Amino acid sequence: MVIISRPIIRDFVGRYPLSTNQLNEWYDKTIQASWSNFSQVKKTFNSCDFIGNDRLVFNIGGNNIRLVAMIFFKKRTLYIRGIFTHEQYARLSKRGELLTL
Repeated sequence: MVIISRPIIRDFVGRYPLSTNQLNEWYDKTIQASWSNFSQVKKTFNSCDFIGNDRLVFNIGGNNIRLVAMIFFKKRTLYIRGIFTHEQYARLSKRGELLTL
């Protein structure tokens, strides 16, 4: 897969350095993947969920990190919409802001 918005990962790691290994592992698995549908994503990342409005959330690092993305399977492209701590994600989810990222 082609991953768009790599700077979002760098920014998050800059603020939360302990997340480096987990996000690098996610990145490496994702860039090597060749998914053609959501069920293939689930085989790679069992904790990935569809949250609506073409958004997926990846639970990374034992559910401490939430990465929201859009995947265009025909183009083999994943767009990172945002990366959040568990607490940040919960606040955005309560306010209904995740689907507009």
